[in-house]
Amino acid sequence: MTQSRHATIGEELETRHKKSAELYKEALDVFPGGVTHDSRYMRPFPMYVTHARGARKWDVDGNEYVDFFGGHGALLLGHCHPQVTAAVSEQVQKGSHYGANHALEVEWGKLVQELVPSTRGGGKVKFVASGTEATLMALRLARAFTGKEVIVKMRGHFHGWHDYATVGMSEPWDAPSSNGVPLGTRQSMRVIPANDVAALEQALAPGDVAGVIMLLNGLSTAYLEQVREVTRRNGVVLIFDEVITGFRYAPGGAQEYFGVTPDLSTHAKILAGGYPGGSVSGRADIMAMLDHHDEDDDWQRYKRVAHPGTFNANPVSAAAGVACLKLVKDPAVQRKAIATADKIRAGMNDSFERRGVPGNAGGEVSILSIAFTNPRITGRELVWRFRGAMQLGGADFSYLGGMVSAVHDERDVDQTVTAFDQALGRLQAEGVV
Repeated sequence: MTQSRHATIGEELETRHKKSAELYKEALDVFPGGVTHDSRYMRPFPMYVTHARGARKWDVDGNEYVDFFGGHGALLLGHCHPQVTAAVSEQVQKGSHYGANHALEVEWGKLVQELVPSTRGGGKVKFVASGTEATLMALRLARAFTGKEVIVKMRGHFHGWHDYATVGMSEPWDAPSSNGVPLGTRQSMRVIPANDVAALEQALAPGDVAGVIMLLNGLSTAYLEQVREVTRRNGVVLIFDEVITGFRYAPGGAQEYFGVTPDLSTHAKILAGGYPGGSVSGRADIMAMLDHHDEDDDWQRYKRVAHPGTFNANPVSAAAGVACLKLVKDPAVQRKAIATADKIRAGMNDSFERRGVPGNAGGEVSILSIAFTNPRITGRELVWRFRGAMQLGGADFSYLGGMVSAVHDERDVDQTVTAFDQALGRLQAEGVV
């Protein structure tokens, strides 16, 4: 008797997601690559979602998932948090864009000053519309303040999609992660490995560096303290990119968590409660490069950092941001998300051990990270297979990891750990791990 063959991950995804497959086919005629964000590109096709609430979301085929994509990390409070939703609903009845200042932007800015260590005690805030804009503005401020041009960044640290951020993003480190980046832009960036103070000292030695920009996840207090000391000694602006870590590691972000304060901080995602919004904030003397001096024509034309932006601090994002920050200033929010993530990690690592699959579930605080030791396939193909296998178990991850919110509960933990165990089984059966 011939034994029936089990469907592969890809085959079962096609069976369960026919409407998503149809929408993707349509999207290919509309969008380059069929998607509107690189990380949503997936084989055999991406998921199309109809609605989400709390820690869960539903696709066009009626499948339900525990969500760990988390709005690309923006939704520490989960989908459609009632207080954030109520604030937005109230604001859209009043107007989405005034083309004028409004009280909510002041309240929002004061919350940033209260929460972010680099901005306490007189620091200033500038709102932008995204994390990419925030890091771009921070680099410009550092250059304007110091009168120097070179920026040092760490290998593999993601700071958005602008030209400067593409340098040193992926191997080979001397080539940008995107085509279309001018040589001059690349030459203004100096890329070094993280956790290497000697490399940092060497990068700053020529005396032409305006700023150092870096992520904080995966680092240590001891290393960050050394970076702080070296940059201060060399008169270099230290920028902590907290677009992901801000308000997630602690109410004051990773800089509060590690106890090291930069000169400038960049934020987005949680900052605006899941709506479009970002900020640069920090030392008043650096932020003063944005000040207006009407009596000084030379300053206004040649020295000031100009900054327009149609959607800066728009009332809808400000309403969401105010509501969100008022909630996440309570450290119980971060503690809940971290405790839940710890339970998921423990369950996943138990599955790794029980199934004899080399690898581990790690990551810091409420950020999950999955690592396979010497898998038989790597890169995007491994990501697609893993994510697809998790979706078949009713959990949606981002790449080889995910973001845990403060509203994931025990039911979500149990379903996720079960989905992961089943995913490992499928990956073993297909010879992936």
